[in-house]
Amino acid sequence: MQSLPGKPMSYWVDSTSLGNFSSLADSVSVDVAIVGAGIAGITAATLLQKAGKTVALIEAQDVGMGASGHTTAKITSLHQLIYAPLIDKIGEDKARLYAESQQAAIKQLATLVTQEQIDCDFERKSAYSFAESEENLQLIKDEVEAALKFGLPASFVRETSLPFPIAGAVRFDNQAQFHPRKYILSLAKRLPGNGSYVFEKTRVQSVEEGSPCKVITDRGSLSAKHVIVTTNLPILDQGLFFAKTYPKSSYLIAAPIADSQAPDGMFIGVGEGYRSIRTTPSPEGTLLLVGGEGHKTGSVSETEERYLKLETYIRDRFGVESVKYRWSSHDMMSMDMLPYIGKLTPLTDSIYVATGFSLWGMSNGTLSGMILSDLVLENDNPWADLYDATRVTPFLSEESVKNNLEVGKHWVGDRLKGENEETLTQLANGQGKLVNVGGDKIAAYRDEDGTLHTCSAVCPHLGCIVNWNTADQSWDCPCHGARFTGDGKLFSGPAVTDLESKTIE
Repeated sequence: MQSLPGKPMSYWVDSTSLGNFSSLADSVSVDVAIVGAGIAGITAATLLQKAGKTVALIEAQDVGMGASGHTTAKITSLHQLIYAPLIDKIGEDKARLYAESQQAAIKQLATLVTQEQIDCDFERKSAYSFAESEENLQLIKDEVEAALKFGLPASFVRETSLPFPIAGAVRFDNQAQFHPRKYILSLAKRLPGNGSYVFEKTRVQSVEEGSPCKVITDRGSLSAKHVIVTTNLPILDQGLFFAKTYPKSSYLIAAPIADSQAPDGMFIGVGEGYRSIRTTPSPEGTLLLVGGEGHKTGSVSETEERYLKLETYIRDRFGVESVKYRWSSHDMMSMDMLPYIGKLTPLTDSIYVATGFSLWGMSNGTLSGMILSDLVLENDNPWADLYDATRVTPFLSEESVKNNLEVGKHWVGDRLKGENEETLTQLANGQGKLVNVGGDKIAAYRDEDGTLHTCSAVCPHLGCIVNWNTADQSWDCPCHGARFTGDGKLFSGPAVTDLESKTIE
């Protein structure tokens, strides 16, 4: 395999400093504890504090470095092709609410940028969903027709600033893009004080509902009247969101491009092998971001080819020669196309969740913060019912049946995988393998210094067998998306503990 392009890090992360917030050290009490410091968590925390509530924003790692730090960072209500399918599935009235809520989320984010004077490279841009072939052109036209019914800023175009021809595109004007981590960090730094807190490197392990609720972390406990969980997939299993969503991985690369060659706008293709395209300013000049090659998390081991295909695309289509960054994103896909926002279960009164953003986390995450803050404040929200997290979910839909059958297949079938114990001596530096040792399934990894790390390959969430991701050098759970470093350290839930260390003689 040829060498991979670029630095293995998100540009959003590499171009910002650490937040340097302290970890939880003493027991504290607040009105609202928010678990997860991404776009949804920071929006909820900000709006609640503005309404006079004390908040504690709790992050297992560093603020804004999870899913929100690995996004394409488009702020748009044009979600590839969504409105025509929604009309077919839930009817015009509910599809209209979806459209209104997404536009409201863009307005809310833009308002915070202006009010707080946040320097986050916020730019108004047009967004496009484009078809390169006549085969998908009718889908584009149907989307334009549906969007116009709801008063969205939609139009049909046959030409764009992309350096290749298209059959047609739906265009939404007055959308936006930004630097997500600059935005999140700026808001987070405004939170501490007057009874509010931001805690980093503090992993929440469980939440007990009560008066008040108890939030149990690896560094102690805190109490809160309400708890909001915004951890991509909730770390709490009571709502069965692991069965109502599935994890999806996507890949991005970023490369310098001359301003004269850079496309103007945000783009996403439709059909097989689609690509996501946008630019961003950087200290060294304009960067072109191209993403795609998505698949269910943990279902693919040889992931290097995903980056290589993007590298070929960006060179062939844009004449770009040097890739500077590469990274992967990991999202939760909703079974019925709508995010889940609201109470954890019908029986819980003080615990709320948001998940299932389906690749559009910047608008859906902002919207989640708006709805959840209103629920805590007992304000009426016009979109809360549409996204109700406890709504009846089509468990027997074709997509959900297929997904949960795959989970069952992984739970059983992956236990048959694994190479012989002799493989341990053959592992190259930077390589990971599933190995059978004395009847145990072992996740074995040899780091770049030659040290061998061996852990149980059983994901501590619900017991699936993890799979090695060659490009990211991580252990990924194919069932619900938990991810671990090569030596077994948890860096993405819904698991709340590391892989169990195993000593191999």
